[in-house]
This record gives sequence, C-alpha cells and structure tokens, in this order.
Amino acid sequence: MPDVELKPQVYRDPRPEEYFERFHERARRGEAGWTYEMTRFVVVPYMLVAFRIRGIDSENVPNGPVILAPNHASFMDHFFAGASIRRRVRFMAKSQLFRPGLPEYIFSHGGVFPVRRGAHDEEAFITAFKLLDDGEAIVMYPEGGRSRTGELGEAKPGLGRLALESGAPVVPIAILGSYQVRNWKRLQFPRVTVQYGKPLKFERLEHTTREQQQEAADYVLDRIKELHAQLKLLGHHGALRAARDRARAERRRAAAAR
Repeated sequence: MPDVELKPQVYRDPRPEEYFERFHERARRGEAGWTYEMTRFVVVPYMLVAFRIRGIDSENVPNGPVILAPNHASFMDHFFAGASIRRRVRFMAKSQLFRPGLPEYIFSHGGVFPVRRGAHDEEAFITAFKLLDDGEAIVMYPEGGRSRTGELGEAKPGLGRLALESGAPVVPIAILGSYQVRNWKRLQFPRVTVQYGKPLKFERLEHTTREQQQEAADYVLDRIKELHAQLKLLGHHGALRAARDRARAERRRAAAAR
C-alpha cells in the first residue's frame, strides 16, 4: 500500500511581517512557557508507545547555546528531536503553523517562533541569535522544508549563517522512520530512532558570505547523511545494539584508566 500523500506545500505566507512581531517579542522575552511542559507530558508517552521512539547518544548535546540540526521528513520531527534530551528546546517553525486559535497559542507560548516562508525573514534570525546568546537550544532544519520522499535533500544556507555568526556548536541529528509517520491515519505506526552526532564547531564570523553559509550548511547535512545511512544499514535494533556496545566499551576504558 502506498504512503499517504501529503498536502501540497505552500511556499509563501501572504500575511505581513507585522502580524508575527508579537510572536518574536514573546520568544525573545524568556524561556518557553507552561504549554511546553504540557505538550511534552502528552506527546512523549504517545511517541514511546506508538512509534517506540529511542534516542541514541543524546549525551552529545552539550549544555549552553546549541543548534540541533535534524533531517526533516515529518511534522513530528520537532518532537522527535527533543524527546530524548532533558533540556528544553526552541523551534524555528514555518509561519503557516501560526494560525489563529489554539495551535497559535500553544506554539507561541511553548517556545516556537515563526519564519516566514517565501520571504527573507530577518526577524527569525534576530530571534534565533537572541536565544542562542541566552544559552538556549534551537532546532533548525538544514533542508529548510520537509522531504516529500523520505530522502535527504539539499542544505539551505540559513543554518550555515546561524552557526557561523553565532559560534554555537551544531549537533547533527539523524531521524530514521519519521517519513512514514504520515501513515498514522491508516493505523500504521513506524518505529523511530533518533541518533545525535558529535557537536560540530565552526569559527565564529561576524559577517558571512552566502558561499560561506552554504559551505557550512552542506558540511552539517553531510554529517547527518552519514548518520542516517548508518542507521539504515544497521536498522533500528542493530543501531541500539551498537550504541549499547559503545557504551560498554567506554565504561571499560574509563575503568582501565582509573
């Protein structure tokens, strides 16, 4: 049976920049509000049961400012990326998610801030830089939009700009299985495994060219592709066994060094 088809992507939000000012102001004022923990309380158990989600090497996420960079194939990737780490994360999400009503309230009070699709949205970067200056963790997708095929696409320069001009480390994240989450309407729930790579550190540059931004973004996406390919090769169970073997080997090395 073929996968459920996605709705056509909307690449431009017709609403004016001024409409989103209040969301950026709220995001810049401080940490995510109570809706973050409420959403986490509801969504994490659901993911554990429905998708048997497992996180590998989550200790690679450092304290302090950090950019989490996952591949993007599902509307659930925001939650998959943050489920296995203890710290709160902030999300840069497409502006179309900010629709009047309950979704807008939950997102804006839960640490999410908008980026206007089809526009050079400098406000989104101002918010992202402010949050990183405050020592927070931000999720940003190197590919920009969601993959329609499950295959990893091409990197957009935005991630490179954020990494280079902030100096924050970037943790590449591979999510295996999220592409078929769309089949939940058919009561098909794929297993999902999330692997956190070693942090990547770039020399901080005050001003960057588009070429420099693209080069950095490509480098991050290449690391994600390597992690994702390894996950596919090992499979969900094999990847977990390999992680346990690495942990045991690390404990033995630590004990021998004492």
